[in-house]
Amino acid sequence: MIEKQVYILLTNTGSFLTKLIKLYTKKPYNHASIAFDSNLSEVYSFGRKTARNPFIGGFVKEDVMSGLFKQADCAIYSITVKEVHFQKMNHYLQEIEAQKKHYRYNFLGLFGVMFNKPIKRKNAFFCSQFVACVLKESNIIDFEKPLSLVAPYDLQSISKFQLVYEGKLKDYHNENDSVRLTEPFIYHSKNACLF
Repeated sequence: MIEKQVYILLTNTGSFLTKLIKLYTKKPYNHASIAFDSNLSEVYSFGRKTARNPFIGGFVKEDVMSGLFKQADCAIYSITVKEVHFQKMNHYLQEIEAQKKHYRYNFLGLFGVMFNKPIKRKNAFFCSQFVACVLKESNIIDFEKPLSLVAPYDLQSISKFQLVYEGKLKDYHNENDSVRLTEPFIYHSKNACLF
């Protein structure tokens, strides 16, 4: 049976919006992404589409070597999944990519998390809601709470995840420059950015 590694990347970029969220959550990481290789070259989330405007958001492929990620603190977790689940993730992401113009960032959902009231909007996600949805739609994790209430720190508490690294994201890349997967994830997007 072929198995693959999938990675959950939690970050604190130090952006103004992240600092505001951190004031409320009191948690070290307030952005979540999902990655499909140990080098973090295939990283996806819902976040800002332009570096200068945090209020224009949607589905993005994130470049974790640049922008706000340059000085980000992070925690990286891994989970081993079966090939069939890996391919379900691929298919799910392809569907979103094909309709990306119809997807947007779920700002209202952030208030739902604050008040513990699920706010589900059509074709709208915030970062950890998106990651949770990918995991659920691929039959990897069945969450005990509504996906629209899953925060980045909830992902840290999932026992199936193994902590791979915690520290400065740039240091993780320096330590792992020689790591390469023989079978890279096949989904690709031209978007880049983060929240």
